[in-house]
Amino acid sequence: MITALGLLAALLTTAAFLPQVLHTLATRDTRGISLRMYVMFVAGVLLWLIYGLLTRDLPLIVANAVTLVLAGTILYLKLRHG
Repeated sequence: MITALGLLAALLTTAAFLPQVLHTLATRDTRGISLRMYVMFVAGVLLWLIYGLLTRDLPLIVANAVTLVLAGTILYLKLRHG
């Protein structure tokens, strides 16, 4: 039950990035996105992913792997188009 709660939380917080990624991919407009914030955020998500892998915590692994891809996409677009 605890793992299911963690997976639901992971789904909701990770899915929250999807609209921003889709909007940024469609418009290529990254002017309103803070480069410093996304660099720090992606680094933090990467560290959470590593922590999840080391502790074998499935909700942390799933959430942070997907979030890393989504936030990393936004960061890449910011660096490329910003």
